[in-house]
Amino acid sequence: MDTKLGILLPTDRARWDDARQLVDFAVRAERLGFDSVWANDTLLGPRIEPLAMLAALSSATERVTLGTAALLPAFRRPVLAAQTLASIDHLSAGRLIVAAGAGFPGRSEIEYAVSGVPWERRFGRLDDTVALWRALWSGERAFQGKVLHFDDLPESTPSYRPGGPPIWLAGASPSALERAGRLYDGWLPYPPDPADYRAGLATVRAASRPEHAVTPALFVTVLISDDAGVERQLDSYCRSTYGLPYETVRTIQAIVAGPAEHVAATLARYLEAGAEHLVCRIAAPSLDAQLDQVERIAATVRPVLSPSRLSR
Repeated sequence: MDTKLGILLPTDRARWDDARQLVDFAVRAERLGFDSVWANDTLLGPRIEPLAMLAALSSATERVTLGTAALLPAFRRPVLAAQTLASIDHLSAGRLIVAAGAGFPGRSEIEYAVSGVPWERRFGRLDDTVALWRALWSGERAFQGKVLHFDDLPESTPSYRPGGPPIWLAGASPSALERAGRLYDGWLPYPPDPADYRAGLATVRAASRPEHAVTPALFVTVLISDDAGVERQLDSYCRSTYGLPYETVRTIQAIVAGPAEHVAATLARYLEAGAEHLVCRIAAPSLDAQLDQVERIAATVRPVLSPSRLSR
């Protein structure tokens, strides 16, 4: 298996001085041999909007997959979002992946409110939005879902690839596992234990037809450090990102930190559990520190994870 390795761009305003540095960051990751670069989505705090970020990267990069990790479709009008995503798919010559989610209780309810979208039925709304996008990209002119209904759709921009870009589900609740297998092209969770990943993937595949139609991916926070105080660094990162201590976040999300050999060995356990595409978020405070981590991952982690794909 040739595992794919990606990097989440530090698009939040606290990490950079000039937003154009993010383009250079992605180009550098591509040159180091990474397979993908990703942008996340939230209305809680200033950042570069993810679809604008990926549009900028579509012409600046040549090979890497461009992805959202994860997009919150409820924040955008669904018909316009379909056109925007199809446009990025064209501009990147078919390199787009859309990982999408419905948000989190407490944190995302504020975002739904300012977007004018009801929090109730959010999972049905997400599934309908994805189905609507696929319908629009295929040239259909009407859509009847459980939440969304359109009797007379205008002609929309078709996707670059027939059927549209792959759409992954970011979520690991029991209902999300079944829906990922039945309705989506990939699965992007972040369970803190590889055993939980293995069990979740089994459920996804049981609902998938054919069984291996869903790409198994992992969203994981990474920090390579030989510093004995690495947990203090993680605590600072978690508090600045979520307002929660590391001890709390580590029980919810996959976080792998320490010497390079330890990081590689721990990530390898997720590969053994079935993950095929790792999306790494770097727990470092600045763009320069994150770029240093990208270099270290390329030099020490990538060869261990995928010996056939040494950094270029």
